[in-house]
Amino acid sequence: MALTITEECINCDVCEPECPNDAISQGDEIYVIDPNKCTECVGHYDEPQCQQVCPVDCIIPDPAHRETKEQLLEKYKRLMAAKA
Repeated sequence: MALTITEECINCDVCEPECPNDAISQGDEIYVIDPNKCTECVGHYDEPQCQQVCPVDCIIPDPAHRETKEQLLEKYKRLMAAKA
């Protein structure tokens, strides 16, 4: 499942550069994650890098975008093919 950033975000800027899929960007008030690009770092790392660096633990699974590890891996493959 894709991740989402809650309103507890303090705009510290540490998560955005950690995302290998460029899924994180500055929103109107807080950072946001594009669910079409978020693979929870599947294909890149063992754990979501944004969650690892977030100082306030405001990055959580997005219940509106439930995906299996297999679906996330397929999304990763599509994203990498599009970059090629």
